[in-house]
Amino acid sequence: MNKTGLTIAGLLFAVTALLTAQDIIPEPVSMERLLSEAPFSIEASPRISVRGDGLASSVAVLQNRLETAAGIRLKKSDSDSGIILALLTTPDDRLGKEGYLLDSDSESVKIRANSPHGIFNGVQTLLQLLPPEIESGSVTDADWSVPGVRIVDYPLYSWRGLMLDVSRHFFTKEEVMNYIDTMSRYKFNVFHWHLTDDQGWRIEIKQYPDLTEKGAWRVPREGNWWSFEPPKPGETATYGGYYTQEDIREVVAYAADRFITVVPEIDVPGHSLALLAARPDLTCKGKHFDVNPGSKFWGEIPN
Repeated sequence: MNKTGLTIAGLLFAVTALLTAQDIIPEPVSMERLLSEAPFSIEASPRISVRGDGLASSVAVLQNRLETAAGIRLKKSDSDSGIILALLTTPDDRLGKEGYLLDSDSESVKIRANSPHGIFNGVQTLLQLLPPEIESGSVTDADWSVPGVRIVDYPLYSWRGLMLDVSRHFFTKEEVMNYIDTMSRYKFNVFHWHLTDDQGWRIEIKQYPDLTEKGAWRVPREGNWWSFEPPKPGETATYGGYYTQEDIREVVAYAADRFITVVPEIDVPGHSLALLAARPDLTCKGKHFDVNPGSKFWGEIPN
């Protein structure tokens, strides 16, 4: 081969490596690209084999994403080709409860793990190996194939959490579920739900209805975050909301289906103006308090 041929061959190799290199978040423990392997085409082999119990949520997430973005409906199969989700019959001590093995070649994509949680995490990685159009909310043309790879992955930390503060600014149940979906894509496993603070009480307790009737609503006002000025005459508490007990159960179940543990936070005795606005009898002198009207999250910090 002449020098020009070598240059072109090198360029093609570099482009191929670039096109098949996938940035997985979080970065796997190890990932080997199999450049000699042809990609696996999901469109050409839209089959899924499930080997083990407790994998329904993994199957549902994968089927939903592929059908929504690619228009591909996976068919259940016992074949050794296609997408295979399998619990290991002999546990791999490296993987623990949340790790997985992912092997992809021209014939199949195999995801193996010790537990359903590991399979679920492997499915999230599989989705990241697909073209970015997988995030589309409607059917989109793309090359729905998976590059040849061999991945071994398990988490470094057992607690991988995010917090959502719904007290200072209320998020609907649907927005909370969307947040949980995003967490699951990046393999977070703890949802810290900040449900109460000075600016609002968000959880229904039927024995104490005033907590949400009064404590869940504040005057919609902006200003420096560190200032507090009680509501003025004519200002009404119209901003806020809360979650019913059924809402809470639904969110907890939704998170559990995605292998995320919900850790609720209820602030007492500090950060409790919303509580005290509803229950002044809990104060030392029965003093009246208002739910903090709230403000921006920025501004000058007072000296």
